[in-house]
Amino acid sequence: MRIAVVGAGFAGLATAKVLKELGHEVTIYEKAPDVGGVWSVTRRYTGLRTQNNRDSYAFSDLPMPKEYPEWPTGTQVQAYLEQYVRTFGLKPTLRLSTEVVRAEPTPEQDGWLVTARPSGAPLRAPERFDHLVVANGIFSDPVLPRYEGYPDLVRAGGRLIASSQLNDVGSVRGKHVVVVGYGKSACDVAAEIGEVAASTTVVARHLLWKMPKKIGNVLNMKYLLLNRLGENLFRYQTQETGMERFLHGAGNPVRQGMIDSLGAFVTAQLGLKKLGLVPHGEFSDIASSTISLSTDGFYEQIAAGTITVHRDAEIARFVVGDDGQPVAELTDGATVRADVVVCGTGFHQRIPFLDDSISKRLQDEDGNFEFWHQILPHDVPNLTFAGYNSSLFSPLSAEVGALWIGAYLAGVIELPPLEERRAAVAERVRWMKERTKGKHARGTNVIPFSMHNIDETLSDIGIDVSRGTKIKQWLLPLDPGDYAPLLPRLKEKIANHVVVVDA
Repeated sequence: MRIAVVGAGFAGLATAKVLKELGHEVTIYEKAPDVGGVWSVTRRYTGLRTQNNRDSYAFSDLPMPKEYPEWPTGTQVQAYLEQYVRTFGLKPTLRLSTEVVRAEPTPEQDGWLVTARPSGAPLRAPERFDHLVVANGIFSDPVLPRYEGYPDLVRAGGRLIASSQLNDVGSVRGKHVVVVGYGKSACDVAAEIGEVAASTTVVARHLLWKMPKKIGNVLNMKYLLLNRLGENLFRYQTQETGMERFLHGAGNPVRQGMIDSLGAFVTAQLGLKKLGLVPHGEFSDIASSTISLSTDGFYEQIAAGTITVHRDAEIARFVVGDDGQPVAELTDGATVRADVVVCGTGFHQRIPFLDDSISKRLQDEDGNFEFWHQILPHDVPNLTFAGYNSSLFSPLSAEVGALWIGAYLAGVIELPPLEERRAAVAERVRWMKERTKGKHARGTNVIPFSMHNIDETLSDIGIDVSRGTKIKQWLLPLDPGDYAPLLPRLKEKIANHVVVVDA
């Protein structure tokens, strides 16, 4: 098949590599000049590092370089993806600096017509593909809030940007910076600029619990969250194993005690009570929508007065101060200088190159994506999605999703009836929405249940890692290398399937 993949981040590259090895002709479109997605030089903000340790944030068949630090920088992750392209011969499939502006089904509904525009060039004629994989990313289109008085901010010389647009610390040196948000990007940016900005003010509508990289500066968080035990401290939609049923049944006091103790350690280690930054709710809320590591130096700079946090507050409006400088008025009554406003306020999940009539067929009435295993839409043929599952193990999750797409295209997956899939996906979205209090990224957020998502996807294909590997994963961090044999096994499964069909 001729297959178009839109996006060259982890998901797009993994999908292209797997499908290429399965014999398909693949073309990858990427509007940035380099591979990487959120790790591209055009989009990574200053101070960006991985949330995972180096060994768990990798593809199964290409470990990250041993010389990388335990939490690699954005530059190092992008270099790793360039290495992936070289290692698996993906360069001929890439069309960098080429934006897909339209993808539409063929008149016969047997493929897709993809219209793209290379940077600085006119539109190309539509190209026909048998299948389309959308891997444009769920963290690629930043949300910029609309604030009252924005024209006053600009008139006074102020700027409002997304965190992904702050690529150079020097651009805010000596300036008064307001950072909006309390997620990973907001705290990373605040910590990175705190020492060079004239002032750094964080405005946080809701405080989030943060996990230190090392508890007590000794125990690595990977032993707490990046294994099956850590994942199963939080209640999944169903409890399939005996250990899960124990932890959320008779063993619930043990489970709750572990979470409460961890919360107490974290509160003390980060000095949250003294700083007045203990989040509302319980520590278990750390996994309600995403899990965020504490940024190196963030709380230390707050304690030192370099960073000021206004909790439970928002920007009400921008005004021009008496001295002609831009000022932000906050809902808690404070006013702060605002030469630069950096928004770490989330992302839109949308597909701009698809017609509205198609986009509506991908979503429920509330705008949630309805995909089987976060991959297959119900009503649009010859279309799959990659990376629409926000995961703690993004490279491996992307790779497993690619295996599913390859198996699906080869006809070796026995799907449940359509109505059964509709009901299951609708129930999953309902559960996700309830569990995250609506912060489920339109049905794409599977955190913290990344391993459950991997298990379920592989179950559909009928291949998996060994029982011994899964037992090991209860206490040790997930090792992507354990999943390297799955692609050869899928090839064998497809070959055997073809033999049976030919017979």
